[in-house]
Order: sequence, then C-alpha cells, then structure tokens
Amino acid sequence: MAMGNVTTPFGRRPVTLALVKRQVSASESQTSRQVEKWRVFRDASEARIELGLQDRSLAVLDALLSFYPESELCHGAQMIVFPSNAQLTLRAHGIAGATLRRHLALLVNAGLIFRKDSANGKRYARKDEEGAVESAYGFDLSPLLTRAGELAIMAQKVVAERAAFRKTKECLTICRRDVRKLISAAMEEGAAGDWQTIEDIYVGVVSRIPRSPTRAQLDSLLDEMSLLRDEIVNQLELHEKSQDMSINGAHIERHIQNSKSESFREFEPSSEKEQGANSSKKKQAKNEPLKAFPLSVVLKACPQVIDYATGGIIQNWRDLMSAGVLVRSALGISPSAYEDACEVMGPENAAIAVACMLERTNMINSPGGYLRDLTRRSRQGEFSLGPMVMAQLRANGHGLGKTG
Repeated sequence: MAMGNVTTPFGRRPVTLALVKRQVSASESQTSRQVEKWRVFRDASEARIELGLQDRSLAVLDALLSFYPESELCHGAQMIVFPSNAQLTLRAHGIAGATLRRHLALLVNAGLIFRKDSANGKRYARKDEEGAVESAYGFDLSPLLTRAGELAIMAQKVVAERAAFRKTKECLTICRRDVRKLISAAMEEGAAGDWQTIEDIYVGVVSRIPRSPTRAQLDSLLDEMSLLRDEIVNQLELHEKSQDMSINGAHIERHIQNSKSESFREFEPSSEKEQGANSSKKKQAKNEPLKAFPLSVVLKACPQVIDYATGGIIQNWRDLMSAGVLVRSALGISPSAYEDACEVMGPENAAIAVACMLERTNMINSPGGYLRDLTRRSRQGEFSLGPMVMAQLRANGHGLGKTG
C-alpha cells in the first residue's frame, strides 16, 4: 500500500481505516477525464440521502466548489481549496461555526472531500518563485472527480425511484376514487351485492395509508385497492348480465306466446355449422379464465402456502403454481379435480383457490368435492375468487383497519 498520499487530520479529529482506504483509492485512480464541477454537485445533491448528507451539507459543498477557480475538475490539476472558516461561513449563507464544522465532517465521512491539514492545522498555499501553487493545505476536491460516475448512477436511481413513487401514488389516488364512486353508484342504483361489507373493506384500506408512506407501502395498498376495484367491477358485470338475461327471457316468452303458428325450430340454428359455432361461443364464455390477483395480496391472504414452496420462498406465479400442486396433494384432492380447476379457472387461479382452502382446511370436510363445486360454479359463471380472497384478507387482519 502506497502511503505517500494518505494524510491524517490535525488535532483531536481521529482517522479511520475507511478514510485511509478512500484516500488510497483516490490516489491510485488513473482517470484522465474531466468533469464539470457543478454537474457533479447536482448529482451529489440528488443522491444526498443515499450519502447521508443534509441540506446544509450541500450548502457547504457549494461554498467549497466556489473557491475552485476552474469550471471543470481535471486529473492532475491542483484541486485543494484553502478558504478560512470566516470565508466559508460567508459563502455558505452565514452558517454558524459549529454547524460548519459538523457539515464539513459529514462531507469527509461521505467521501466527497478529503482533509489535507498542515502541521499547525492552518489552511494555506505555498507558491514558487513564478507564483504557481507548489503545495496547498485545506480540502481536497479530487474525490468528486474520482466518484463522478458513481454519483451520476446514484442520482439516476434516486430520480427513477422518485418517478416510480409519484406514479404509484397517482395510481392509488385514481383507484381509490374509482372504488369510492363505484360503491356509491351501486348502492344508489340498488345493484345486488354486499356493498356495506365492501365499503367497510374500502374504509379499512384507506385508513392504513400512512401520512408519509414508502413506495413499498403504496405498492401493497395499491394491490389491495386494485383487487377491490376488480371485484366491484365483476359484481357489477354479473348484475348487468343477470338483468340482460331477465329482459331477454321475458322478451322470448312474449315472442313465443304471440307466435303460436311459428315453429320452435326457427329459434334454433339453421345448420350444424351454426350449431357448432354457438356451442363453441358458449364453451368459450364459460371457460374464460378469471383474472389473477396481485401475488402480494394472495400471499397476505394465504401465508400458509409459502410452507409448500421450494426453499420456503414464493417470488412469482410459477412458484405459487408449483406450491399449489403440493397443497393439492396435502389436502387429498385428486389430480383430475385439480386439472379440471386449472382448465376452467386457469392455473394461477386454481392455485389461489387451493391456497385459500388450505387456510380453511379445518372448515372443509371434503376438499376434493369442494374444489369440484367451485369448478362447476366457475364454468357456469357463478363463482368469483374475489370474495374468497377478501375473506381471507379480513381473517388475517389485512382487509379491515380500525378507524376513528
């Protein structure tokens, strides 16, 4: 290890091995490029939280860079600035002396500047006969050049995370508005459904939105709110279909009564080809797979399924479907019953169904018969996984929250 470029601070300030390592790394860096100093400052400002800095720290760094005469940091140049504390205080907008020292220490600990203290701790420059700086003692700005690429990457990540947070927050706001208005519309128009329970679930989710949420918290709440919105839409679609069937049935019945001379065969397809087409359409409508729910919501509702996953981890839908096969075997469900469920519901939703059954295994006498009944109802368009998943969320304390 070359120790010629390592300096220790003056006075009682201690030196750490991390500081020594950073100084050695900076001195061994052979970078030949130059970087605009204010661009590096902007990147450091974006990444200040990652670096453990505060707003005042950036004000002090801004003041230090203002004492560097060039606009670009360049390898081989003299990048040590040596302003007095009084000069720094003036350019840092009147910051107090103790505060100035604290934030200088934060900049050193963050690895953005180095101290190069003289024998007596004073900051100054010694010049040669031609007036060029021969040696200087103060704050070394070379780490900003060495870490310019790293700081740029950190800044990009912070900006991307901020944009993703803003997008998630907007989506949650829109989804929350949709759910509130759909519930109100359903109640006002008398649509069939347990709308009071759904409204209680909505209030519970809203009550758990923190004042200053993290992105992970918003993602989780958005998954729950999206699930609730999808379930409301499904119930409203079922209500609309039932009304259409009632109207069509009444219309057909009146048509039959007023057309005694007409043959019933006129209501049937006129050819085998049309019969096959209609049969295919009906089968397609019945076997149309249900929408899969967000995986995070499913795992909240059915945590026991994780015990059946390889390595005890479920990271994607493939992991859940693999665990579903083991749950099927553990519950004593025949392979044929599970295959029928996968064909009608879709493999993801079949896995969700058996995961919910696992949570209620003490309440189900015949899991195989229960799954076949769910499959039959799904084939006829009479079953939705939404209430099943939401019931498990409430049972595990996720669906409802305390208000007031």
